[in-house]
Amino acid sequence: MEFYELHPVTPQLRFINKAVEVLRNGGVIIYPTDTVYGIGCDIYNQEALRRVHDIKHEAGTKLFSFICPDLKDIAKYAKVSDYAYKTMKKLLPGPYTFVLPAAREVPKKLWTKRKTVGIRVPNHPVALMLAKELGNPIVSTSVTNRKGDILFDPEEIRFVFNTQVDLMLSSGALDGKPSSIIDISNEEPEVIREGAGDVSLFYSVA
Repeated sequence: MEFYELHPVTPQLRFINKAVEVLRNGGVIIYPTDTVYGIGCDIYNQEALRRVHDIKHEAGTKLFSFICPDLKDIAKYAKVSDYAYKTMKKLLPGPYTFVLPAAREVPKKLWTKRKTVGIRVPNHPVALMLAKELGNPIVSTSVTNRKGDILFDPEEIRFVFNTQVDLMLSSGALDGKPSSIIDISNEEPEVIREGAGDVSLFYSVA
């Protein structure tokens, strides 16, 4: 596994480009977000998606969210109501995953049974630069051990995943919670998981 340490505020573009090259070639990477480290690949590479499922010890049924660089292109990947857009504009970039009706552009392997997808725009320059330079969304699923515990320390992650992923971008130890998951695919929002980020807004709406 290639391993690069990036500045957490002004990441070195040469390392971002190395990761983008790996993604374009069907590779799997580990990278920092505004919550925890993520395992990711290009959403359009089916073989890479299978590898991520294998790494996470999932049978291919778990919902993986994906990262977009900003709100501008989200309509390509999901059906966005006026309420959903206003909500996301208020809270993104930030530590939230929003569940929305899937658009045809998204591979069906990333759809839930309800034909929804999870979208993130994290407040972290590395994740945003990756998605922007790649030109496609990147799969985002938290880095965990076999017990399902989230791993925060880059050196531990490097040791555990050394033979499983192709490249890791490190920006130091992360000590956060996973993103809060909010379903805004219907008229009323539903908090699926309380994680990082204030979710009180959604309880008051519901």
